[in-house]
Amino acid sequence: MDHNNQISLVLKWPRKSINIDLDVKIPAQGVTAIYGPSGSGKTSLLRCIAGLEKVKHCTLSFRDQVWQSAKHFVPTRQRAIGYVFQEASLLAHLSAADNLNYALKRANPGKPLATLEEVVELLGLAQLLDQFPDQLSGGERQRVAIARALLINPDLLLMDEPLASLDHARKQELLPYLERICHQYNVPVIYISHSLWEVSLLADHIVMLDAGRITKSENFLEAINSPDFPISQQEHISSLLQCKVMEHNEQWGLTRFTLKELTDPVVGQKLNEHSLWLQQCDLSAGQEVRLNILASDVSLSLSHHEDTSISNILPVTIISIEPLQHGLLMLQLALGESILRAKLTQRSVDRLALSVGQNVWAQVKSAALIQ
Repeated sequence: MDHNNQISLVLKWPRKSINIDLDVKIPAQGVTAIYGPSGSGKTSLLRCIAGLEKVKHCTLSFRDQVWQSAKHFVPTRQRAIGYVFQEASLLAHLSAADNLNYALKRANPGKPLATLEEVVELLGLAQLLDQFPDQLSGGERQRVAIARALLINPDLLLMDEPLASLDHARKQELLPYLERICHQYNVPVIYISHSLWEVSLLADHIVMLDAGRITKSENFLEAINSPDFPISQQEHISSLLQCKVMEHNEQWGLTRFTLKELTDPVVGQKLNEHSLWLQQCDLSAGQEVRLNILASDVSLSLSHHEDTSISNILPVTIISIEPLQHGLLMLQLALGESILRAKLTQRSVDRLALSVGQNVWAQVKSAALIQ
C-alpha cells in the first residue's frame, strides 16, 4: 500500500467496557468498512480518527499528515473531515437550505468537492430545502446530513452507522444515495456498520473488529470470497461476484454479464466463461460491476436442466455445509475463484444427498446490480 495514500493508526486504549488494542493501515481511497458487533470498538476507532477523543497512546497519520502522536495533536476542526452520525444532528432552528449554507460558510479551503447544486441534485433535496428538521423523515434528515458533510469539502468522510436509526424501508430508500456518494466523489470514506448487507453494497476494503482487536483487514471482495468469512449468522446471507458487462439483448430486455476472467493456476489457461443474464441495464459493454446474490435466490440440482425457466445455471463445487437456524443450511460453493452461497432446507440437502466436494449445478434466480 502506498504510504502517501493510506491511513495509519496505532491505538492502545483501556476502557471500562473494552480494552482497545489496534494497529492498522487502510487505504485513503475508496470505501473502507469498519465491521463488527456492537461493543467491538468501531465508534471509538472512528472518534479517534476524527479527533473527538484525545487518547494518550495513539499515533495517527492521514496520507502525509500526522494528526496525532506522543507530542502532537491536530484538533478536529483542522482535520478536513466530514462526519455523518447515526442521528442526523442537524441544527433544529435552521431550514435544510440554511443547514447546507452553514456548511458552505465553514468549508475547508481548496477546490470544492462538489457545488451546492450538484449535491442537491445527487441527493434529491430540491423539494426539501424550505423544510425544517422536525418536518423531515429520518431518511430525509440523513440525506441533508450527508449533503452537509460533503459541502464541508472534506479530505476524508466518516460515517458512523448512518442507517442505524432507520427502519428497513428507509434504509432501502437511502442506500442508493450512499452508493452514488461513495462511488461518484474522489474522497475516501470510512463507513461503520454491523450490517454485512450494507457493507456488501459499499465496501472496497474491510476492517473487522472483535472485542477491541482486528481480526481481518483486506480487500473486501477477497475477504467475502474466503470460506472462513463469518457470514453464516447474517440475516441476509449473500454473495458478491465481480463481473463485466458483455452485451445487451433488446429482444429479451436482458444484459449479459460474465465473471471476472479466471485462469487455471496450474496450466495457465483461461477457464470456461461463466455468464449471467439479468434485467437490462444502461451500462456500457466492458464496464466492471458487482452482483449481489442472496443465498435464498440460489438453488441446486444434480444435473444441468434445460426444461427450466431459470436461465442462469452455473457449475459449482460444494466446499462447506453449515447449519443455520430453523432447519436451514448454508452451502458455500466454489465458482472459479469466487464463492456462491445457497440457503437450503435440511430436507433438500438430504433428498439430494449433497456433500462437501460434490460437483453440482447452481441455479441463480436473480441478482442485484451494484455499480
